[in-house]
Amino acid sequence: MFSCTGYAAEAADKPLAPFSFERRALRPSDVRIEIAYCGVCHSDLHQARNEWKNTVYPCLPGHEIVGKVVEVGPQVTKFKVGQNAAIGCLVDSCRSCASCKEGLEQYCENGFVGTYNGADKQTGENTYGGYSDQIVCDESFVLHLPDNLDLAAAAPLLCAGITTYSPLKRWKVGPGQKVGIVGLGGLGHMGVKLAHAMGAHVVLFTTSPNKVEDAKKLGADEVVISKDKEQMQAHASSFDFILDCVAANHDINEYIWLLKRDATLCQVGAPEDPLAVAVFSLIFSRRNFAGSLIGGIAETQEMLDFCGKHGITSDIELINIQDIEKAYGRMLKSDVKYRFVVDMASLKQAA
Repeated sequence: MFSCTGYAAEAADKPLAPFSFERRALRPSDVRIEIAYCGVCHSDLHQARNEWKNTVYPCLPGHEIVGKVVEVGPQVTKFKVGQNAAIGCLVDSCRSCASCKEGLEQYCENGFVGTYNGADKQTGENTYGGYSDQIVCDESFVLHLPDNLDLAAAAPLLCAGITTYSPLKRWKVGPGQKVGIVGLGGLGHMGVKLAHAMGAHVVLFTTSPNKVEDAKKLGADEVVISKDKEQMQAHASSFDFILDCVAANHDINEYIWLLKRDATLCQVGAPEDPLAVAVFSLIFSRRNFAGSLIGGIAETQEMLDFCGKHGITSDIELINIQDIEKAYGRMLKSDVKYRFVVDMASLKQAA
């Protein structure tokens, strides 16, 4: 085992603070990564505050991790010391169920191991995430980063990127399709970039008129102010696919009615309260309402390669770890364009 430092919450009502802990000694197929940057996901806040009622404390968040390989186990074949590498939301799964065998580890029928607040398959110990200086992970759950991508701006691809890429790929978004993205936050801005790169005609839905120009710069062909009933009605029954990235409570039926026959609205934003779906909005035109959770390891690598090919990264604001609580407060106010990323070099200042 070896000593590490990070920032963790000791309880739901305690702010994140400096935390010393130990990572496991390398197993034969493990890779040790010195973390350079870690993206800040809304899930980090949910977990730190125990808003999902399943947090194990101390809780050390972070699952958008990029850095450099500094040590490898004797059986490692995919990585070498000195290479850049990344870790997303998963660090293990059962690897034997039907979903795992199909490369869908995020749907592991025996439960995947989260990068943080998960239970290690061998020891049962709680996992600690990327708000730290180092991490150890089996090479099967470590990803290669394209060399042309900025490290800090690539970090959010490990969650926000794959969360939006996976459903766009699953529903075969591409040229000739009209695709809607609901919400221009951390998820939505990635959805716009990816759908645009896939060749679709992209329409961004937002409640904020001040986001129109940003959306167009990111790749939206059209922007609809969703509070404007006339603008919404003009798009009735015209979409091949809609990706809803909004985590706040909202009327989902306003968007379902915009789908063509047999088209799908996929929810990736996770509102706290259940969404009320009017059944008639589905029955008429045989529309579909679906959901999607991140992506498997192979698909996440595919997403990173796609982003490398098209030069896609997240729009970020770089912060020091000492400012993580301020960042959480601003995130709750949607005061970020469009993703916070922690510069883990700032940990040395906190020591």
